[in-house]
Amino acid sequence: MKIVSRYKSLASMLLMVIFALSSLATLANDYNIEHVKGDVYRFLDGRHRSVFLVTEQGILLTDPLNESAAKWLKKALKKRFDVPIKYVVYSHNHSDHIYGAEVFKSPETTFIAHELAKQDIQLMKLNTVLPDTTFKDNMTITLGRHTVELRYHGANDGRGSISMLFKPEKLLFVVDWVVVGRMPWRKLWRYDIQGIIKSTQQLLELDFDVFVGGHADIGNKADVKRYLNYIEDLYGAVVDGIHFGKSLDELKQSIKLDTYNDFKQYDEWLPLNIEGVYKRLIEKSEKG
Repeated sequence: MKIVSRYKSLASMLLMVIFALSSLATLANDYNIEHVKGDVYRFLDGRHRSVFLVTEQGILLTDPLNESAAKWLKKALKKRFDVPIKYVVYSHNHSDHIYGAEVFKSPETTFIAHELAKQDIQLMKLNTVLPDTTFKDNMTITLGRHTVELRYHGANDGRGSISMLFKPEKLLFVVDWVVVGRMPWRKLWRYDIQGIIKSTQQLLELDFDVFVGGHADIGNKADVKRYLNYIEDLYGAVVDGIHFGKSLDELKQSIKLDTYNDFKQYDEWLPLNIEGVYKRLIEKSEKG
């Protein structure tokens, strides 16, 4: 009986080890590095994305995403490129993008963010590295033959949300408030919709060919313009419906925007997008 019991215990332990290794393998498979253009690469963690620039002088890394992802990325960068991390740049204040930064903390690494993002990190006591350097309107980082232009476009989604333009690649990186090939997130939580429209109009004035977002697909300037068109059409349709006295349920039934039905999550999230715009408009009218 003792022998049988011992074998059962060993079998149980073996299954636990196999399960743990399988879980680790699955986790590792969620992480990936893709070359995008020139010396710029995209890092993928499930539905989150960040980008990094590799030069002989070192690496400029954007959002670290989370501790587990950051640890995986640090090892991958060391193995593949073996140059120091010179800069870590936060796209904005949301914890699902800027956690894990402590993995890259060292005397040779400078952490950069917009001043409002730093303010939120301090006030909310977010568990990440406090930026060493901040800016108000714009900032340019030079690394070898490359420049990265950081710009603040005003309120849109998240505090201190910025765009990052990589040159000479002409690649633009923006997180959360522009999504290529997919609908905006559900009920547009935290979105300043008018701010998003204004900010995206400003993006289209920049000289870029490739767009990479913090979520979804890689695209180009035409894709960003189409996303802006969707936001504008959504906003306009809800405003018109409210003026005609339609209820939220009636708006959900009548607004279709079929031109954009190829966007991922179109069927599931269009009613939620409508509700998000409706509630923000009603909130504004009540405050007024």
